[in-house]
Amino acid sequence: MKPPRAKSRPRTLVPSRHIRETPRQSGGGRQRDALIERARESIEQGSKSFAAASKLFDRDTRDRAHLLYAWCRRCDDIADGQDHGGTLKLDGSDARNRVEAIRILTHRALDGQPTAELAFDALGQVAAECGLTREMADDVVDGFALDAADWRPRTEGDLMRYCFHVAGAVGVMMARVMGVDKDDHDTLDRACDLGLAFQLNNIARDIWEDDAAGRCYLPVEWLVEMDIPPGQHMKPQYRAALAELARRLVDLAETHEAAARLGAARLRFRHRWAVLSASNIYGAIGREVRARGEAAWDHRVHTSSIAKMGHVARAFTQALRKPEQPEAMPKWTRGALMVMARMDAPPAPMPMTPLRDEGVRPATPPATPRNPA
Repeated sequence: MKPPRAKSRPRTLVPSRHIRETPRQSGGGRQRDALIERARESIEQGSKSFAAASKLFDRDTRDRAHLLYAWCRRCDDIADGQDHGGTLKLDGSDARNRVEAIRILTHRALDGQPTAELAFDALGQVAAECGLTREMADDVVDGFALDAADWRPRTEGDLMRYCFHVAGAVGVMMARVMGVDKDDHDTLDRACDLGLAFQLNNIARDIWEDDAAGRCYLPVEWLVEMDIPPGQHMKPQYRAALAELARRLVDLAETHEAAARLGAARLRFRHRWAVLSASNIYGAIGREVRARGEAAWDHRVHTSSIAKMGHVARAFTQALRKPEQPEAMPKWTRGALMVMARMDAPPAPMPMTPLRDEGVRPATPPATPRNPA
């Protein structure tokens, strides 16, 4: 009869010598050409204006711009339940969970890990090539978090902070894609201005669409000033007041657009031409909204292909000349908006390192006390 076997002690879980971390790989290990091809398809489907302007870049810059756009577009679609900016089709999953998924995939891509999402792997690729940081990407994702929290701007400053997150921060990333040095803060500030101008024009154009989706980016203080009750700004009796607020948005956009042109003058010619083309196209959208007045939202403002060609041609001559000095620089600077964003962010997690008075054994045991004589 065999003696009973002694009970084995549970094995301590220790890191295996045979299991290694997934190696860091730009683009999550995908082929760069495949990422670029899919990104090009995304921009052609999602934004004809950006697609037209990006054709003026040299090949490397154009490819990287498409990679960055693919990430921005995919984040927007996940956050809103859309497909390339179509009608909102929220699928019932919690909006905050969707934004958290965006943030997790973004961080994983920036860490050089595969994400199983092509657009996020595209971000990992362009980030490795251009030095895009987690802080830059988080600034963009924070804009989606505001929408997920059903946030509304109360002041003009709130409006501009939102524009910084969803567009100004993207402008900074685009500047890095175009080779602007990370320490060239003035040019990065001007890139942020261009993004702010784009978003302000978009908000003016899309007031009706945003209202249909239950959103409003007009500051509460502006609505109160115009005696427009909350949620009633699209009613016919308030159209004249709404047109005045749209004019204010476009005027603000033009201030930032003029400042952005100063930064564009420091770029290489083809980059400058592309940036000025996009500026002309988006500026024309805002100016058309302003010109239509109360009829601005009867039909969605858009730019025809012929008109875009005209804006590109005009940008060519503008790129050859020195830009005009603006009468005044924008009130809302990148630095001020970044401070507002950081102040509004949740506090950093408390460190979990035990303190000395929490029963931690001291590094050097105390000497044995001597008996008194």
